[in-house]
Amino acid sequence: MTEVANSAAGMDRTRIPFGTRLIDRYILTETAKPLALSLVVVMLALLLERILRLFDLLANHGGPFQLVLRMAANLVPHYLGLALPAAFFISMFVVVARFGDENELDALQSSGLSVPRITRPFLWLGTGLMVFSVLLFGFIQPYSRYAYQAIHYAVVNAAWDATVPQSAFVDAGQGVTITADMVDPTGRNLERVFVQQLRDGEEWVTTAESGRLGVSDDRKRILLTLDNGVQVRTRPDATVEVVRFGRLTLDREFTLEAPPFRPRGGSERELTLVELWQEMHQPITLVPRGTLEAEFHARLVRAVSLPLMPLLALPMGMAAKRARRGLGIALAAAILVLYHHSIQMGESLADIGRVPAALGIWVPFVVFALLCGWLFYRTQDRPGENPFAHAFDRLDAVLHGVIRLLPRRRKERP
Repeated sequence: MTEVANSAAGMDRTRIPFGTRLIDRYILTETAKPLALSLVVVMLALLLERILRLFDLLANHGGPFQLVLRMAANLVPHYLGLALPAAFFISMFVVVARFGDENELDALQSSGLSVPRITRPFLWLGTGLMVFSVLLFGFIQPYSRYAYQAIHYAVVNAAWDATVPQSAFVDAGQGVTITADMVDPTGRNLERVFVQQLRDGEEWVTTAESGRLGVSDDRKRILLTLDNGVQVRTRPDATVEVVRFGRLTLDREFTLEAPPFRPRGGSERELTLVELWQEMHQPITLVPRGTLEAEFHARLVRAVSLPLMPLLALPMGMAAKRARRGLGIALAAAILVLYHHSIQMGESLADIGRVPAALGIWVPFVVFALLCGWLFYRTQDRPGENPFAHAFDRLDAVLHGVIRLLPRRRKERP
């Protein structure tokens, strides 16, 4: 990279654009590597945690493994939106800090490239990610969120398939609960059966030595035939009736189809940007208007914040020497988390009507933009001595002071 920069310095004015294009491609290539790695690592960490919870869901309600894959796939846009700003910032910070350690920044500046010119490829990348984020937040996430909720509903509210797992309580619908101590592989021949029925304020509890589950010929009714059992009926007035039987058949309506899921749009997060805008201007809305406006402005703010990241990452990367990268990443995480929560607080205040949505959400953005612009401006004069350098010096002093206060382990005498 130093050879490229030095060769660019010796070019005449007519050939400089070709050298800078090569440098721009180099910077973008070097940034893309940690960006992709950061996204993959963060996405895998987030998805693996959720996949474990999805397995628990399927274990409790049943369902094929493909449902886990489909639900996880529909979570990718959501987690991508969470991981993208942090991954973009970390990738730029790491690249700029490495350029500083290897004196590549000095070579670029000595070749005649200013700090704003070096930042240009990062700004291009940030602008491209902003356009992608508008599509992601505004259109892809609403559909994927609805698809995830639809699959979740199908798993949780799936119609009973007329089988009973061993030693498990099955909600057969209409207030009927069935369990059995022993069940054959078909799930329909039962031993030591327990059935609870709730109807019109009464509770009927039935126990039997054995039972068989069946479906009527038209597959509209479920038949549970019990042998050698007792039925205890508790009336609303607390009177109890006990019936012993040799054989008893319980008959109830049955369907293999779950009720359909609601249409998309029941939540503001399931609406696209265009639909949010249209719904905001309707005289009567299903979702509170403040909630719609907060969701609309928050999506835009999160997207347009990405081009500001280079203005913050470049000064921090220039100030972070090799020993300071940990401090730099920690400070960057604190700034980004604070900015994220300030937007969330603006959303919450707009939801309850305390502040207008535009004011509560765009004010943190303006403050963040001014901070990034000021830090970038201060970096242009003396890149290595920007405000972050002084902040790192103070943090180093504090850490060394804390280390001195820690008790030292005495050396053992031989």
